[in-house]
Amino acid sequence: MTKLNRSIERGLTVLEVVHTFGASSLAFLAARTGLSKPTLLRICATLEGRRWLIRRSSDGCYQLGSAFPNIGGMPDLVDRLVAVAKEDILRLSEETGLGVDLAAGIGGGRCEIVDTTRVFKKHGVYPDTVGFRPSPILSALGAAYLSGLPEAARLSALQDVVKKLPREDVAALPQVPALLKTIAEQGYATRAQGHWGRAVDYGELPSAIAVPILAGTEAVGALNLVWNAADRSVAEVAKSHLSRLRSAAQIIGDAYSDMG
Repeated sequence: MTKLNRSIERGLTVLEVVHTFGASSLAFLAARTGLSKPTLLRICATLEGRRWLIRRSSDGCYQLGSAFPNIGGMPDLVDRLVAVAKEDILRLSEETGLGVDLAAGIGGGRCEIVDTTRVFKKHGVYPDTVGFRPSPILSALGAAYLSGLPEAARLSALQDVVKKLPREDVAALPQVPALLKTIAEQGYATRAQGHWGRAVDYGELPSAIAVPILAGTEAVGALNLVWNAADRSVAEVAKSHLSRLRSAAQIIGDAYSDMG
């Protein structure tokens, strides 16, 4: 009988756990596989390098990456954005004391949150946002990404997506020109007043400011700072941290271009 390769067998076991149970911490993987944490770290690092796993910035849990076969995962460009942004969003979150969301463009004028540093006990906002597609008009991330698109692409995207938007978004469509003008003037997008998104899960309304991530002239995503709205005002956060947010977005966009 041919001898089995233990390293490959262990790697497949890790993938089976993550595939079966979803995002998994190192402790959970150790409990399910019986492998030591140092061994798991080496295995997971290898799988991350192959893009079969990605490690979330918010909690360090592992989830399936874009290269994992037949899961309809994120496209390579999205996976690339996650990779180049990971250290910068953690640094931005540490410097500001606020949550940071990274969103990637997915076409049609929409973006999707692909990584986050949110921790509820620290930032006071709902943390489980990866995979969520924010409103292209009423959310800070969505509006920032929309503002970064060329005018023709933006108009085409809005025409295509209008039939798929919730009523709240459709009702806000006439406000888009004024919204874009405001974003251009103040240098960042904000969440529309009263827009809850997924905040209702924790009963606390978040505030956010966001800017687009540009790779050259191409909008590839958006980056935000997010916090409990009761803690501080948008103006206060913008005054204190907008320059850091813009700098991080530029660094990420440049790094993304360099990987191309």
